[in-house]
Amino acid sequence: MLTTILTGITAYISTSIDYLIILMVIFGATPKRHRFLVYLGDFLGTAILVLTSYLMAVILGFVPAEWLLGFLGLIPILMGVKLLIFGEKEDDDLIENEIQKKTNVILKVAIITIATCGADNIGIYVPLFTQISPTNIPILLVTFFIMMTLFCYLGYLLSKIPTIGNILEKWSRYITAVVYIGLGIYILWESGTLTHLIQLL
Repeated sequence: MLTTILTGITAYISTSIDYLIILMVIFGATPKRHRFLVYLGDFLGTAILVLTSYLMAVILGFVPAEWLLGFLGLIPILMGVKLLIFGEKEDDDLIENEIQKKTNVILKVAIITIATCGADNIGIYVPLFTQISPTNIPILLVTFFIMMTLFCYLGYLLSKIPTIGNILEKWSRYITAVVYIGLGIYILWESGTLTHLIQLL
């Protein structure tokens, strides 16, 4: 249980640390009376990404050998290496366009969440779900929900302290990349993939 919680916390932080900066921008551009709607939109977007990842993991779960599923751990490793070498694309234009649209705040934030976090979240969560036992899935989901709530509140607080946001923007790339690689290695090890390959050699 503790391992599942710690893994969920690590996975969420790695996929969402950059999103804190986006949340700062969103909260800064949203009237006070609508700020709770930002939270609901973040919840909706995150729920869609988590559900999509889970369904993909269920489909992959029909692969008979668990060590084969462990190769999914290569996805976060490659994502981390790519992030270290090439950095990440800027989503500022997308965010600005969505914020300025006169649509429902919940839907707007959900779209931003999916568009900016979709690839990273699915790339990390699918391998994670394939390695978590069914009895621990609810624990992982609750962990994600609590972390999302904390991050949303932290994003609101940071919107009042832009200096911290600048620091995050400078170093989050490297922190995220290291955690991605660490998670990938964990998945490869936990699934027995590394052990199986060592035995073959």
